[in-house]
Amino acid sequence: MVRRIDVTGSGGVRLAAWEFAEPPKAVPGQGREGAPVGSEGPERTDGVLLLHGLMGRASHWAATARRLSGRHRAVALDQRGHGQSEKPPQAAYTREAYVEDAEAALEQLGLGPAVVIGHAMGALTAWQLAARRPDLVRAVIICDMRASALGAASQREWEDWFRAWPVPFAALADVRKWFGEDDPWVERPNPARGEFYAEVMHESADGWRPVFEPQQMLTSRETWVYDAHWEELAQVRCPTLVVRGLDGELGRAEAQEMVRVLPRGQYAEVADAGHLVHYDQPEAWLMAIEPFLDAVLTG
Repeated sequence: MVRRIDVTGSGGVRLAAWEFAEPPKAVPGQGREGAPVGSEGPERTDGVLLLHGLMGRASHWAATARRLSGRHRAVALDQRGHGQSEKPPQAAYTREAYVEDAEAALEQLGLGPAVVIGHAMGALTAWQLAARRPDLVRAVIICDMRASALGAASQREWEDWFRAWPVPFAALADVRKWFGEDDPWVERPNPARGEFYAEVMHESADGWRPVFEPQQMLTSRETWVYDAHWEELAQVRCPTLVVRGLDGELGRAEAQEMVRVLPRGQYAEVADAGHLVHYDQPEAWLMAIEPFLDAVLTG
């Protein structure tokens, strides 16, 4: 069961949040967890906010959110410019705007203090929010995001990569094949990567195109790619888990340095996973984060 909740972000941008919850188990004469019929049973009071990465969308967290929803209130946010949230051409696509959007989501949804789980750019938003509003963030999980500056060469590579996309795609099968096999950034066939990008396409009059505007993605990225983020990381006082895929973009040495810099940092890694850790290996990803969540939310 998925429920959309509208959130008003920074500058009035309309955002789509998605609450994931398993339907109550039917027990004759009783509601969920033995509650009387007509009651929804005990409320999930432990909030979890999930933030996707650049070009992602809330649905990429579906497997994680559904697993967590049995014990926690799990909400995934389509960030500005992504998914079903607004994509105003003149809106701010800055670090400040993304952090303020996440802050607004926690406050308007009544989730805080929450565990904030972020992938890539979403992870950077998570730790910047935790540094800024410790009252709203109970713990952070960082999934494959570097604290070091990536630099101008990295941004140019992304610009070239977007230009290489053979859009429009004639069919979703072509999307899956290009991103899973033919993309020059793919070292070996990766069906999960193809599925990941198929989720961010929509059918238009001439074929399948991304739901986001590539230029907005580049604008969003250039607001953080040139800077290092170690200082903000060191300001995160809550428990924080740094998770990397063994074949991801976050190297082991940098990940362990991030853990050292964090006042209450912990480390986990997922084998046979690349940058899309939670999507490549969803079960192994959950096994990596659940002990941390149990300790944080029951400790």
